[in-house]
Amino acid sequence: MKMQAIEAKKSHAIRNSRSDSVFYFFVYAVLIFLTIIVLYPLIYILSSSFSSSHAVSSGKVVLFPVEFSIDGYKRVFAYSRVWTGYKNTIIYTLLGTAINVVMTMTCAYPLSRRGLPHKGFFTFLFSFTMIFSGGLIPTYLQVKDLGLLNNIGAMVLPGAMAVYQMVLARTFIANTIPEDLIESSKLDGCSDHRFFIQFVLPLSKAVIAVIALQYAVGHWNSYFDAMIYLQNNKLYPLQIFLREILVMSQMDSSDFMDEDTAVAIQGMAELIKYALIVVSTAPILCLYPFLQKYFVKGVMMGSLKG
Repeated sequence: MKMQAIEAKKSHAIRNSRSDSVFYFFVYAVLIFLTIIVLYPLIYILSSSFSSSHAVSSGKVVLFPVEFSIDGYKRVFAYSRVWTGYKNTIIYTLLGTAINVVMTMTCAYPLSRRGLPHKGFFTFLFSFTMIFSGGLIPTYLQVKDLGLLNNIGAMVLPGAMAVYQMVLARTFIANTIPEDLIESSKLDGCSDHRFFIQFVLPLSKAVIAVIALQYAVGHWNSYFDAMIYLQNNKLYPLQIFLREILVMSQMDSSDFMDEDTAVAIQGMAELIKYALIVVSTAPILCLYPFLQKYFVKGVMMGSLKG
C-alpha cells in the first residue's frame, strides 16, 4: 500500500510538473509577443531616424537603418531655437516638478492623519476637482489677473498639484507610516513639522520618485499651456519649436515643383518627423531605467485601500 501511495504521488507530481511547464510556456510566449509589439515601433522609429530620406519614403526600413544618415538630426539641430527650447523645457521640468512634489507631499501628509479635523470635507473638496473644473476661459482669466501671462510662472504654477498624485501619496503614507510612530515621536517632543521632514519624507522615497517621474513627464511633454499663456518665443518649451519644425517640413508646395522634388521633400519631412520623436523622448527614456523600481512600487500603491 505504501509503495502504491508513493507511486501515485510521483505520477501526480509528474502531471503537475508537465501542466506547469505548459502553462509557463504559454505565459512566456504571450509576454514575448507583447514585448515585440511594444518594442518594434520604438525600434522602427529609431532606425528610420538614422536612415536616408529615400529609404524612409520608399518603405525600405523594416528593422535596421537603411543607407545610414543623420540628415534628419542635422536639420533638427540646425534650427537654433531648438537649443532654447531644450533649455526652457529643462527649467520648466525641474522647477515645476520640485513645486509639484513639495505641494503634493505637504497636502498628502495631513490628509493621511486620522485625527485631522474635517478630513472628509477636505478630501471631498479635492476629489470634486477631479470631476469638475472651471474650464479654459476662467483659468486663463485667473492666470491673467495673477500677472502670470508671458511668464515662467504660467508654466509651473497653475498645475502645481495633481489630485490623483496627492491621493497616491496620501495612500502610501497612511499604509506605510504607522500611527504608533507618530505618537511615540510626539512623546519625545517632536512637532508635526519636524516629523514630516525627518520621518515622513525619508520613508516616502518610493512614492516621491513615482510622482516626480509622472510630473516630470507631464512637464516635458507640455505644449498647450505654452500656446495659451506665452507670447515670447524666447520662453517657448521644446515641444513648441519641434511642432514648428514639423509644420514647416510638411508644407505642401507640390504645385510649384516637379514630382521628384516633391517626393524628396516629403521623404525629408518623414525623416525629420522620426528624428523629432527621438529628440523629444530620449531624455525621459534615459531617465526611466533609474526610477523603474520605484515606478513598479507606485503601480502597486494605487491598489492599496486608503
